[in-house]
Amino acid sequence: MVAGAQDQQWRLPQPIEGDPLPSVDLPLALKAMLFRRGLKSPEQVMLLLSDQPLPAADLHFPELTAALIRLKKACLNQEAVAICGDYDADGMTSTALLMRAFEAMGASPQAAIPSRMADGYGLNSGMVEQLHAQGVRLLVTVDNGVAAHEALEKASELGIEVILTDHHTLPANRPKALALIHPATTPKNSPYGCLAGVGLAYVLARALAAELKNPASITTARDLFCIGTVADMAPLIGANRTLLREGLSHLHRSRCPGVQALQQLAGLGDRPLRADDIGFQLAPRINAVGRIGEPSLVVDLLTADDPNRAFELGRQCDALNRQRRELCDAIEAEAVALLESDPSPLPPFVLLAQGHWHHGVIGIVAARLVERYQRPAALLASDGEGQMRASVRAPDGFAVDRALQHCSALLDRHGGHPAAGGFTVQVTSVSALHQALNALAAQWLQGRGEDLLVEPEALLELDQIDHDLWQALQQLEPFGAGHPKPLFWSRGCRITDQQSLRGGHLRLKLEQHGVERQAIVWRWPDNAVLSQTIDATYTVTQNHWRGESRFQLEIQALRPHHEVMELLRSRGSYRVQRIDRQSLELINPDGETLVSRINHEGVLESDDSRASHPYVAALLQEACIGLGLRP
Repeated sequence: MVAGAQDQQWRLPQPIEGDPLPSVDLPLALKAMLFRRGLKSPEQVMLLLSDQPLPAADLHFPELTAALIRLKKACLNQEAVAICGDYDADGMTSTALLMRAFEAMGASPQAAIPSRMADGYGLNSGMVEQLHAQGVRLLVTVDNGVAAHEALEKASELGIEVILTDHHTLPANRPKALALIHPATTPKNSPYGCLAGVGLAYVLARALAAELKNPASITTARDLFCIGTVADMAPLIGANRTLLREGLSHLHRSRCPGVQALQQLAGLGDRPLRADDIGFQLAPRINAVGRIGEPSLVVDLLTADDPNRAFELGRQCDALNRQRRELCDAIEAEAVALLESDPSPLPPFVLLAQGHWHHGVIGIVAARLVERYQRPAALLASDGEGQMRASVRAPDGFAVDRALQHCSALLDRHGGHPAAGGFTVQVTSVSALHQALNALAAQWLQGRGEDLLVEPEALLELDQIDHDLWQALQQLEPFGAGHPKPLFWSRGCRITDQQSLRGGHLRLKLEQHGVERQAIVWRWPDNAVLSQTIDATYTVTQNHWRGESRFQLEIQALRPHHEVMELLRSRGSYRVQRIDRQSLELINPDGETLVSRINHEGVLESDDSRASHPYVAALLQEACIGLGLRP
């Protein structure tokens, strides 16, 4: 949802004079954005733009060698190896990656993924006992395991050796295992320190393939790495960035029939894929299965060798994704109705409980409520026997994990990280829990303010959104966590056409200086009113439709446009306005005027000597940004 002007606060970027990176061959707006992100030298920009060779993995993972020795033995002896994954996209792609690789290297792998509804998260003792009864004596975890103390103890008792690959927080006591492959065990500033579960699985498979001199065994491993890494929103820096840049150029021609089926069902065509294609098209079809179906379906899809079977399994994933969307929409509508029918003020912490809500999707709906109301949200569903299970999401700045820890006395179980978490609570404790969370959120809101903070990174004129800009943006890809899409802003755009779309979205046509661009506003509130002329923040995308591609602005926030800007200071209110595309006029509280202009080098200059005074110079620099005279 896009925030309306009444519930947003814009913080424009800091002024930059001239060209901050003159030797870098990128549009000025992108150079300003990178400079503001901390890339202060051409060398730092080149590091971002170029692929860096990765160091040998065994030099960065101290227990990788021990894992390889045991896995090599398993492959040579055709041993049964259990791969215990998780039911999200990271865990399922990790499992499929190792299944395909280990089988190609001679082992006899089998997947062991818990059911979200029946088993809950991660490896458990019952699974270990069952695997032992089936003759398994070697178990590899992916995307879980470091906190499974009881299960690891049971494995030790039964003589099952365990190799742990996981990226979740390590407990104080080292988990009991033959080998631990974890980002926390790598050296400081290691490029491998950002890997998600599927990245660790890829490192393990690639190292084993090299050990056995069998590169063909990991032909499809990088494809699954790409999907799992983007789906898990792992930071796109270090090894993630290097491997993803390599993999995306080949992903559309994957030799994995399951990946081919997903791309076909998503209608992606035969073109190189971007991280967005994974995030918005492929990953949801995989994640939906873990949320409302059985994760074995995804593993079967991604390990299938027959294209016809893969397509049929992909169709099942597609159907579950449609069902997931319908469930989310229904629960969201019910949640919003509950909140907006309540005459009392919206609480600082949104907490709603309904016994019939589906555990697998309440996290998605909680995230939508955070977006809509700009405050932390928890949705609770019945877990049976007087308990409720919850998913929590929060805006930036409110730490979910710390909040749950603060309320731990009221909870049966809890876990998470700053942006998201979950807990189990007795029905009788829900009211007291909501009071405690409200107190924490109220304190946080008091410090932050309730308005949505909008922080564009650089200004663009609509005529600057062209093929040169698009090619430069592609050089900066892949975008994702840790390296987000640039958020641009444009001022003084006239709305020449608007059209409501199914699903609550809005299509706009914006005009500025005679140039028009198409824009889309996702989840536009029904009662919101648009001014005829607006300022907009947005990301730049391309819309592919019926063989045609056109630029599209994905709007993040809108506000009414004002020709005159006020700068409030202790000495009074200063008014500034543009004279033309390069000049501005500053009017002080006494009505005196000062004219200044941007020269061809991007430097602010004036014939008025008062402009050189530090106080006035600071006002003029801020005015340049606010009036759109600088990127």
